[in-house]
Amino acid sequence: MRDTVLIIDDEKKLCSLLARIIELEGFTVFQAHTAKEGLKVLSTQDIDVVISDVKLPDMNGIELVKQIKLNKPYVEVISLTAFGTIQDGVMAMRNGAFDYITKGDDNDKIIPLVYKAMDKARLQYRVHELESKVIKKHSFDGIIGESRAIKNTIELARKVAAADTTVLLLGETGTGKEVFAHSMHYGSPRKMKPFVALNCSGFNHELLESELFGHKLGAFTGAVKDKKGLLEEANEGTLFLDEIGEMNLDLQAKLLRVLESQTFIKVGDTQTTKVNLRIIAATNRDLKREAEAGKFRLDLFYRLSVFSIELPSLSQRKSDVLLIARHYLREFADKVNKPAFTMSDDFEALLIGYSWKGNIRELKNVMERVVILSDGQVLDGSLLPYEFHDPTDVAGAMTMKLEAVEKQHILKVLRYANGNKTEAARLLGIGLTTLYRKLEDYKIS
Repeated sequence: MRDTVLIIDDEKKLCSLLARIIELEGFTVFQAHTAKEGLKVLSTQDIDVVISDVKLPDMNGIELVKQIKLNKPYVEVISLTAFGTIQDGVMAMRNGAFDYITKGDDNDKIIPLVYKAMDKARLQYRVHELESKVIKKHSFDGIIGESRAIKNTIELARKVAAADTTVLLLGETGTGKEVFAHSMHYGSPRKMKPFVALNCSGFNHELLESELFGHKLGAFTGAVKDKKGLLEEANEGTLFLDEIGEMNLDLQAKLLRVLESQTFIKVGDTQTTKVNLRIIAATNRDLKREAEAGKFRLDLFYRLSVFSIELPSLSQRKSDVLLIARHYLREFADKVNKPAFTMSDDFEALLIGYSWKGNIRELKNVMERVVILSDGQVLDGSLLPYEFHDPTDVAGAMTMKLEAVEKQHILKVLRYANGNKTEAARLLGIGLTTLYRKLEDYKIS
């Protein structure tokens, strides 16, 4: 932001006078005498505040405010009205103008008003920049892969994102279903509204119902105040329900009502709550088979799968393995201030030849482990877990006792975690109590 003001007024003398007054305050000022000229300046310059007459020769100034806020919502507009046209100023504010002033009568108010509008514009611009970064981070362009399988999936998801319809994402564990849900939200008309995610497998029946629908004060023991559910939190945006197959049949019936009528009743309430949201669900199960077996509601399955997208497993897109591996190697190397790594031929061959049952999540975890263990910049196959190697090769490579290998590995992980035992236990995939016991066994202080 450069503290710039654009004045749009067909009265050239007034326009020049205002420009001189505002320039004396240190602002950069541009002038235009028609709406068309003003919009052209806005498209080529970084404008913070627009001062515009509500009566222009080629466009109604009230409509101009609406167009400016639509194209550049962070730009603040001050409307100029003639005496007796105050109603035009009020209408301009309803369309998004910051404020209005009357020509000739409010000359002493213009500078303080410009400063206030400028402060708000700066804040709005910072918010806009943050929102743009979030949208870019979660866009489809951020999904890594060049294989035909992933490109076809992205192309399909892009098309569905723009349509405000329910989507069911299918695929093995770790294929990136939440990543796709994020991208679909930020590629949709709802992108400026909330994205709320809920893993249905993380709660028991009672907690899941309260988390999803919310509850009223006194609805159950411990309900000491009213609580909004995630359905309300996601209003006007997107609710992502991961592991939807874990939801029990009673809650499925209530979710079906939300999908059909966009209404629900909170726990302990008698009133209906109305929402407007999109639901994207995900599962690694065969929901149709489970529905036919009575383990999932068939009507909910059909309502969720208005559009189904199957995400390819990593074994179906082997040409993407090295691309994804390099991405995570850079990410984890930057995290611990290590230089860029180079993968040796045998390291690459082992990555490509591996089955990747855990898909991208497993690959990410393996790359984090490799970064922790590596002492040099060239990565070789010895850094990969034993399951990557042929059993006979593993036996031949085992020149150290298992205890010594484990001790060395724990020490490296502790160094990587800067001595944080909780983080080290998480990286090792063991409980904190187990880590303390091993530290004692191996006499690691």
